[in-house]
Amino acid sequence: MSIRVENLTYIYGAGTALEQYALKNVSFEIPDGQFVGLIGHTGSGKSTLIQHLNGLLRPASGTVYYDGTDIYNEGYSLRDLRAKVGLVFQYPEHQLFEVDVFSDVCFGPKNLGLARGDVEERAKDALKQVGLKEKYWDQSPFELSGGQKRRVAIAGVLAMNPRVLILDEPTAGLDPKGRDEILDEISGLHRERGMSIVLVSHSMEDIARYADRLMVMNHGEKVFDGTPREVFEHYRELESMGLAAPQVTYIVHELKERGVPMEDGITTVAQAREAILRLLGKEGQL
Repeated sequence: MSIRVENLTYIYGAGTALEQYALKNVSFEIPDGQFVGLIGHTGSGKSTLIQHLNGLLRPASGTVYYDGTDIYNEGYSLRDLRAKVGLVFQYPEHQLFEVDVFSDVCFGPKNLGLARGDVEERAKDALKQVGLKEKYWDQSPFELSGGQKRRVAIAGVLAMNPRVLILDEPTAGLDPKGRDEILDEISGLHRERGMSIVLVSHSMEDIARYADRLMVMNHGEKVFDGTPREVFEHYRELESMGLAAPQVTYIVHELKERGVPMEDGITTVAQAREAILRLLGKEGQL
């Protein structure tokens, strides 16, 4: 179950004096089970792009294929697509509206026409997968903390049993502990369910830690696409786009300039630690 995007172009205000290209001939494919990071400065086209992946927006030209089928074909069920390609918006707690947490998570699968028992089973499984304790299920979602609200919103999408989960800045505004918990749970879903993940984030450290692949958007165009190691080697070009590499990348380059033989492509603190320990081990043998 892959998503393929071909020559996607989207224009805001088409045909008016305010016409502006949000996407320009963007193409890529996301294979089943891949964890993709998507970065770019504000206005780079990230949010516009992900809203095409489940048909919320229709492009000026180009198309999106899900499992080999053009999602814009006449008669294609976008409702079915959105059950398979789940999108969690930035500040997803704004999507919450039911009287209690459990009802909110039941809303999606209920609209799929499932039997009540199946709906409730999906909701229970989803709430457990995001780590929300049962004592909160009967509470109003608006009484929860920011991190708990994020869990409920993500659970509501997971209850649809998607094959692809797209998250637009899911940790925005959370404290470091809440951010790490949410991302660890998303990573666990990726491993356990084998689902594809598309994570939009401004945190280079988070992308480096979790993503298999990294795409960079700039002024509506895809400018880099590769592993985090490959992309962050272009940290000088990223800086010119208003982005950066993970902080540890700069530390490693500084060490190399000072004569320390550090390895290339280090993007996480764990990788830097391992590299330094290997160096110390070699020195100890001399």
